[in-house]
Amino acid sequence: MDEAAKKTALRMIPYGIYVLTTKDAAGAPSAATVNWVTQTSFSPPLLAMAVKADSGTYSAFKASGRAVLNILGKGQQGAAFAFFKPAEFADGKLSGEPVHSAANGILALDSAAAAVECKLVTIVEEGDHHIIVAEVTDAKVMREPEGRADAAVLEMKDLGDKVFYGG
Repeated sequence: MDEAAKKTALRMIPYGIYVLTTKDAAGAPSAATVNWVTQTSFSPPLLAMAVKADSGTYSAFKASGRAVLNILGKGQQGAAFAFFKPAEFADGKLSGEPVHSAANGILALDSAAAAVECKLVTIVEEGDHHIIVAEVTDAKVMREPEGRADAAVLEMKDLGDKVFYGG
């Protein structure tokens, strides 16, 4: 396989940018920026997301079975970059971002454009990122989008010319 062609071709797949929040078995919050997310079912509403298998957020979601997928909007590059490293909870903020407790008990970002609460359904343990299938149990829109909802989402390409994932 031509490695350069593979990398370029796979980077042509568009990705939204999200912050997945959860808590571990002891109740400590955890969060990570994720981008491999898609809806897989209307009824029940299911999402599939790939999360790095050796990350603390993956372990925490697996342990708690609950999470919030915070959908970042255009202009929220700072929030995306804040969760590239392990989250820190201090002064009522998660990695400097104001949060509130969602109905499922998981912290949600106040600044997110929208958030969907999820419960774990199954995990496919293949590769360096495992695929989590989660059922949407609640949804909130914090900022009504103007025009198409999918046009309001922060995308990988919005993070700069040197930020890629995939390939």
